[in-house]
Amino acid sequence: MTTHSLGSPYVRDQLSLRALPLNEKRLQPDGEFVLYWMQTTHRLEDNWALRLATIEADRIGKPLLIHHGLDPHYTHASARFHAFVMQGAKDLAEQAEALGLTYRFALRRRRDDDHRLVDRLAGRACVVITDQFPTAGVAERSARVAARVNCRVIAVDSVGVVPAASFHKEEYAARTIRPKLAKLLDLSLESVEDRAPQRAMPDAVLRSFDGAWVDIARCDIAREVASCEIDHAIAAVSLRGGTVAARDRLHHFASDGLQAYSERRRNPSDDVGSSRLSPYLHFGMISPLEVVTVARDAASTAESDAFLNEMLTWRELSLNFCLRNPAYASLSALPDWTQRSMNAHADDERPVTYTLEQLERAETHDDIWNAGQRELVETGEMHNVVRMLWGKSVLTWAPTYADALAWLIHLNNKYGLDGRDPNSFAGIQWCFGKFDRPFAERPVWGTIRPMSLARAHAKYDMTGYLARWGTAERQLSLS
Repeated sequence: MTTHSLGSPYVRDQLSLRALPLNEKRLQPDGEFVLYWMQTTHRLEDNWALRLATIEADRIGKPLLIHHGLDPHYTHASARFHAFVMQGAKDLAEQAEALGLTYRFALRRRRDDDHRLVDRLAGRACVVITDQFPTAGVAERSARVAARVNCRVIAVDSVGVVPAASFHKEEYAARTIRPKLAKLLDLSLESVEDRAPQRAMPDAVLRSFDGAWVDIARCDIAREVASCEIDHAIAAVSLRGGTVAARDRLHHFASDGLQAYSERRRNPSDDVGSSRLSPYLHFGMISPLEVVTVARDAASTAESDAFLNEMLTWRELSLNFCLRNPAYASLSALPDWTQRSMNAHADDERPVTYTLEQLERAETHDDIWNAGQRELVETGEMHNVVRMLWGKSVLTWAPTYADALAWLIHLNNKYGLDGRDPNSFAGIQWCFGKFDRPFAERPVWGTIRPMSLARAHAKYDMTGYLARWGTAERQLSLS
């Protein structure tokens, strides 16, 4: 496979699809640097925003500053997410120093702290490059900054393997996007030889922002997180954030679980049977290109294809859904047949109903559901098979379909390290019929695909999973 230089026609063609101007303002030639405002692509490899920032810096003869920040007012801000992001930032700081890149991390501890650091940096920049991302409020935040600052702001898509702009409309099922991905995949996997920008950042410029950044490579992350005005009841978990941990997890999976993935992925008791890379992919700590390449090289075609159908096809479909459908978090995003089904069965009597608080505390009658909720609360993750059952069950346990959707989004985004991700929104919407077809009609379900927790014991190996997460003694204590 060809390796392309940073200034090659291949890179220019990719960036023409991946780069989106967010305002009509001009580049400021008197600026002191090019600013890469890192928001969601927390890595230095296979990062198209960083590539564009490097190209622009060299084109206009300026240094490049990578600014990465964390504040306390994102939705469900907690010690869990703060610690995970900061662990990743520590990796980034160490890697950037080795690669000759200028990377700085800012931590806004209190809500009334200075919240315009990006504006101040942009005020001295020639151009601002940032990440494109359709969920987690990123697009809205980027648009607000682009409207305020006086230089050009460009968002760049590094989320998927294939540029999202390659799909001009919403794709309605895996079967519609799969052949289109197949045509573009090998081209999109071409490797690029990354390098540092030619101009070094003057120390005087960095000193002028003294106090704005944290020495993330050397600080005590737990102590820094404890100083922040966030939800400390949602505690940090043992899963470590960052590119190093992501690669460790990928290679462990590739050498073990991937070898019999089509069978082992269905076993919730098998800790290595699925990749569990979604937290790292959500925060951009590992490139999906790297995951695809490792998977292809590590296992037979049948097993790697089975994995890539889940990791690649469904992930790209989810990204397309959230980019092309602004109603991705509401029932109105569902197809017409689902709307008709919900309207017809809205008043069906639910055999059992719970409150959001009961669900959050895992106080239902079903041991599998409770086990999944406990795993999510305690670890920030949930096995994929259990997650399908978890989501489908709430559809029938909430008083209304709208409540069910809102509650699933709330629980997933509050506790899941992959919360607020396109994959998460698409997966939850699948529980209500998105990307699916009608089934035989029945009460409450209507024509939405049903799933039975009672039959799950026969269909899946739950023994080890329930032994770990399903015991009655594991009571959740949530404030």
